[in-house]
Amino acid sequence: MHNYREQYDNWCQKADEATKKELLSMADDNEIKERFYKDLEFGTAGLRGILGAGSNRMNVYTVRRATQGLASYILQKGSEAAKRGVAISYDCRHFSKEFAWESASVLAANGIKVFIYSEMQPTPALSFAVRYLNTFSGIMITASHNPANYNGYKVYGEDGAQMNVADSNVVLSFIEKTDIFSGVKTMDAEEAQKAGLITVINEDVLTPYMEAVKACVKDADLVKEMGGQLKIVYTPFHGTGYKPVMRALSEVGFTEVYPVEAQAVADPNFSTVKSPNPEDPEGFAMGIELAKEKDADIIIGTDPDSDRIGVLCKTASGYTALNGNQTGVLLTEYVLSQQAKKGLCDKDYIVSTVVSTGMVEKIAAAYGVKLYQVYTGFKFIAGIIKDHEINPDGGSYYFGFEESFGYLPGIYARDKDAVSAALLVCEAAAYYKKQGLTLYDALQAIQKKYGYYLEHTESLYMEGIDGMERMKALLDKVSQNPFRQLGDIKIAAFRNYKEGIRYDFETGEKEELLLEPSNVLYFEPAGGGFFILRPSGTEPKIKLYFSVVGTDGADAEAKLAALRKAAKEALA
Repeated sequence: MHNYREQYDNWCQKADEATKKELLSMADDNEIKERFYKDLEFGTAGLRGILGAGSNRMNVYTVRRATQGLASYILQKGSEAAKRGVAISYDCRHFSKEFAWESASVLAANGIKVFIYSEMQPTPALSFAVRYLNTFSGIMITASHNPANYNGYKVYGEDGAQMNVADSNVVLSFIEKTDIFSGVKTMDAEEAQKAGLITVINEDVLTPYMEAVKACVKDADLVKEMGGQLKIVYTPFHGTGYKPVMRALSEVGFTEVYPVEAQAVADPNFSTVKSPNPEDPEGFAMGIELAKEKDADIIIGTDPDSDRIGVLCKTASGYTALNGNQTGVLLTEYVLSQQAKKGLCDKDYIVSTVVSTGMVEKIAAAYGVKLYQVYTGFKFIAGIIKDHEINPDGGSYYFGFEESFGYLPGIYARDKDAVSAALLVCEAAAYYKKQGLTLYDALQAIQKKYGYYLEHTESLYMEGIDGMERMKALLDKVSQNPFRQLGDIKIAAFRNYKEGIRYDFETGEKEELLLEPSNVLYFEPAGGGFFILRPSGTEPKIKLYFSVVGTDGADAEAKLAALRKAAKEALA
């Protein structure tokens, strides 16, 4: 923790005039403390924070310092790494383009080659570029679906996945040694372009990305046949998805696509929505209006950096939002059922996360494929794909998803991709429409086949300077005294992923968990499902995950309500 007053005075002396003006206008000591009591944390997801002046904010200085740390790490790897360089993309947020070009300038000043997109592009297009251009690293400037006053800085490794913990820690050690004002090299971006250190990329990388996305379609003939009959409403929530999603849908043959025009405009304030998060059905109000007008079959929405997708489907009573698990099982079932026609083997595999629905285990078993379950975060799904590339066993990857609306149907990128997911959702909808069914009908048929699984996720916020400490205290307390009963619900077993042990409360047996240690506490109710606590990696909150299995929809709803009520009472 800093002496925040010293830090504040240092910035007031050394920052540019506009930053000084912002700092000197602060009369409230608490605000000064909040902005300077620590450095904005560089974690495994890079940086993410509120925009503004200060060491604990996203601004030109914190971005340059992080980039200098990354540059030092790359230079330590040798001249070959510097020559391969870094790919950069950015979203629609305030200062995203500026932060992207500032990052490029710092890398160039360190003699590191840069490939930067000519305009905002989705996170998966950055992941693809790292692999396609064989760069050593990648940077994506985005705060994903956070509110408009946030921005962020994600760092990628040479495999196209977000940088792993070990390498992130090395980058962090370089950042910590870098003085934010005197320790950073920069050079003029135009000069860097003339010197061949910065190359602007566009169609030369986007066209191959689009081809890889379109290759995820399972039945091109079906899409051509039904592409003019399926009516699709699409909102990019003011973000990067508009051009690539519209292009992908058009190029494979979906012709009845209606964008929500007011939300197709890039807008860093996300003026038409409370939150640019497809997990929040409120944001789809305009989409629903348009869908009613056009009698659309489905509504899809992508978040600002277009790595997550939300889906609403037509029902007898209007349009119903699917949760991330429901979309995940619909796509898993569709992909595997179509692939089964061409052939599947027992080494083929899909990947999901420990906090995603248990129904995916049933689906994998029905098609005779392997299921890998990993922690939340697409870099873990990417890690399974990488392991199979290093040690091939004859199996192919077919699908990966996490319940937080992230899906990846191919290995061309190593992060979730709402562009290819949009194609698959529309293809599945077209497939079922041909049979006279809606996507919602298809979901009900899947539940009938595998069981009525119902999930819910919510967050326990712990704001303020001591928020993280309170979070830690609560998690420590629960891990040391795990619940054996939640209300009337008996807990059969407890998995402490931090210790790496599963405790079976009925037999008293202990079993080793194979995943690396992580602060995830997982309770298994006797009747199936789960209750999980996991601290957020980017915000002061504990995420609570609930899952139940019912005999029908109403039974599942009742069980879920009971589990949520009992868990909250236990945590109070």
